[in-house]
Amino acid sequence: QVQFVESGGGLVQPGGSLRLSCAASGRLFSFKNMGWYRQTPANQRDFVARITSNGTTNYFHSVKGRFIISRDNAKNTVYLQMNSLKPEDTAVYYCNTFPRDPTSWGQGTQVTVSS
Repeated sequence: QVQFVESGGGLVQPGGSLRLSCAASGRLFSFKNMGWYRQTPANQRDFVARITSNGTTNYFHSVKGRFIISRDNAKNTVYLQMNSLKPEDTAVYYCNTFPRDPTSWGQGTQVTVSS
């Protein structure tokens, strides 16, 4: 079973940037498709971005052009560079495999976009 530890969240003003990191334990990370997800108190855990094992990326429409997902297989880490942040990006952000494994959620990292 793969475990994930997210970090890099915080409080940022609208228009600002943050870079999230997700460290993965377990074997065969480089073969796994990975995703970032986010959850607000009122919503379910929604898809944000994914990166395949060969580096192909896809994004939820509201973050396309602002967020960039990447991975470093040597470090078993996936990143989410978030630019031009908006208040509606406020959420707890999680990483997981894609499709998500319901048994492997980490604690997430809180991102708050507010002036």
